Amino acid sequence: MALTGELSRIDDELRRAYDGECWHGPPLREVLKGVTAASAAAQHPHLTHSAWALVNHLAAWIEVVASRVTEWRPITEPDAGDFPPVTDTSDAAWAATLADLDRRHRALLDVVAGIDAAKLDATVPGKSYPVAVMLHGTAQHYAYHAGQIALLKKLVG
Repeated sequence: MALTGELSRIDDELRRAYDGECWHGPPLREVLKGVTAASAAAQHPHLTHSAWALVNHLAAWIEVVASRVTEWRPITEPDAGDFPPVTDTSDAAWAATLADLDRRHRALLDVVAGIDAAKLDATVPGKSYPVAVMLHGTAQHYAYHAGQIALLKKLVG
């Protein structure tokens, strides 16, 4: 069944922010194109996180958002932490990290596709905002960190 109304807009917003046509600039996956494992792991001396750390952070929080909806329970932080550590900086590990990000994004889209539209107004367990706000916020989270990663690409190569 095709999504309609607010669910359709949320699905579209998530897709655009991740790998579609955004009005604000390139989507997250376009920004990540050409980023090598070495540049993803590189730390700029004046910035806290590497591009890789930001991708791990995004993937972890996508999982939290999906779990909050599907399990309907409060989750305050990802199991692996807010910024899961980068423990292997090989090319294969970077490819696996990007594949995991893609998998979690697709899983979130599946969650959105399965939500009853009435649930969008329900307050997220343990939070003070509705599910719709959290889902829109996820697209904003993609855009925010895509901007940081774009800057890091210029700073660290």
